[in-house]
Amino acid sequence: MFKSKASKITGILLLSASMLLSACGKSDKETSGTAAKNALEQIKEKDKIVVGVKYDTRLFGLKNPSTGKVEGFDIDISKELAKDILGDEKKIEFKEVTSKTRIPMLNNGDIDMIVATMTISEERKKEVDFSDVYFQAGQSLLVKKGSPIKGLEDLKKGTKVLAVKGSTSAVNIREKAPETTVLEFENYTEAFTALKSGQGDALTTDDSILYGMVDQDSNYELVGGTFTDEPYGIAVKKGNKELVDAINSALKKMKDSGKYDEIKNKWIKSN
Repeated sequence: MFKSKASKITGILLLSASMLLSACGKSDKETSGTAAKNALEQIKEKDKIVVGVKYDTRLFGLKNPSTGKVEGFDIDISKELAKDILGDEKKIEFKEVTSKTRIPMLNNGDIDMIVATMTISEERKKEVDFSDVYFQAGQSLLVKKGSPIKGLEDLKKGTKVLAVKGSTSAVNIREKAPETTVLEFENYTEAFTALKSGQGDALTTDDSILYGMVDQDSNYELVGGTFTDEPYGIAVKKGNKELVDAINSALKKMKDSGKYDEIKNKWIKSN
């Protein structure tokens, strides 16, 4: 009798444990399903896109001191993306990034995408996924008018070239002109200020960004043409094909409708 009763109790305990484990397994699966929501679904759920843009790059992303708003080519492209994905260009939040901080901020979840003069490269593809090319730039040199530097061939030992940390430009210039001294700064504002104060002989980055500096101060000019191809892409966290597809679809619509050319001609008059 006692043995039978003990067996029943043991059976009940085993059944309870089994049910508990099953419930836990279901809960874990459900939790995993929630966590596995892709970036596009998350954006639609919160009904807002958080975009990493530059605040110091004239013509592409520059914070207007008078209005406090960020303006430029990348900003207008981002607004069109919000309009296409969420139906309203105002459903967007801009956060400042630099060449050095943009990928960490994306991978930390601080932003949903990067629209910040970011060159598509094989090295960066290991860390992020890119959209189709949305702007084609090329690296060049900025010097004060009258400078003896007329092109890449004039960058010799003793020449100081200014660049920005985390940019492909700093890597490229070391390869193209290995004897020159490269000084790196946190952002383009600092680099251009350093050039104007005589800390360097030339500043190098994409021609599209340098045009913005010339627009700011006509005492400077681009020399030597371009010596690299710098295709800009919009970056998202790796593995988010749905978001990449949505961005590419929006970019195609912009180009097909003429909206892309309208935005480009508004900001990039010298490219």
